[in-house]
Amino acid sequence: MTLPAGVERHAFGSETALATRGDQVSDESTDGAWRRWDLYRSKLAAMLDAGMETGLVGGETVLYLGAAAGTTVSHVADFAGPTYAVEFAARPARDLLEVAASRPNIFPLLKDARKPETYAHVVEPVDVLVQDVATRGQARVARTNRQFLDEGGRLLLAVKARSEDVTRPPAEVFEESLAELRADYEVLSTERLEPFHEDHLAVVATPE
Repeated sequence: MTLPAGVERHAFGSETALATRGDQVSDESTDGAWRRWDLYRSKLAAMLDAGMETGLVGGETVLYLGAAAGTTVSHVADFAGPTYAVEFAARPARDLLEVAASRPNIFPLLKDARKPETYAHVVEPVDVLVQDVATRGQARVARTNRQFLDEGGRLLLAVKARSEDVTRPPAEVFEESLAELRADYEVLSTERLEPFHEDHLAVVATPE
């Protein structure tokens, strides 16, 4: 597995964990400028730890859907270029604004990822689309936001089965989501994210 430039496996005491260099955001462990990237709090970190070929090398322009309070976005901004962070809920969006205050390459957008037309005038073409949106129709969200992704870019998607349908087996939900996704993307790889994120499927794809 090749980690992006700016991400490494770093020793924090007796433990080794993924880390990026930047200002501390919450209560994560630090060692000098290095900040621990918690696999239990970040699906993207779990994808990197699992050895998935995300295509991230460092310096990319990123559109992050479902930024929440900005924990993962802060790590992405530590090694990426311009990072557009979309979050709809007001409470986590306030925390996201605080994170963006110390990272000038984060552009917070208080918008609904299901309505890309509301931020299409702001977002430039991006190299990477990261999606962690806990809603029904997650594949549809990825498809409608495909317009921002450069040809040859990567979609890094975490599908949460329980957000789609709590009554159906996760494997069935994942297969249905992948089938819809393939209308606009070539799926390169998939990986379940247990034990860090229960009933989540990580997907790496590129636009067709």
